[in-house]
Amino acid sequence: MLLEDYLPVLIFAIVCIIFPPVTYYLSRLFRPQKKSPLKDTTDECGEVPIGKAQVQFTFQYYIFAILFVAFDVVAVFLILWALVFSPHMSYVGIASLIVFVAMVGLAVGVSLRKEEKIVI
Repeated sequence: MLLEDYLPVLIFAIVCIIFPPVTYYLSRLFRPQKKSPLKDTTDECGEVPIGKAQVQFTFQYYIFAILFVAFDVVAVFLILWALVFSPHMSYVGIASLIVFVAMVGLAVGVSLRKEEKIVI
């Protein structure tokens, strides 16, 4: 009984362990072997690099990425809350949702104010 239940899991585990090395060595066997000094450059795409390879981004891009992640998390929690919403939901649940959205809004407002995008 135990072997019958876990046999598919065992087969899947064996395939997962064997598949990556087999595909790696098969790709090495069938790929073209054309070496050139141009392919050994930084970009490895066959084009001559122009300018520096290291470009500095402004910190503002990271703030927008963090805000995007924050809104993603908020969206997930709001969708989950909306899925379990019922007409008999208590005032505590609604109040906790309002507090949650207010805290996230406050955090976004502070970060945008820090970036001088809005003036409060």
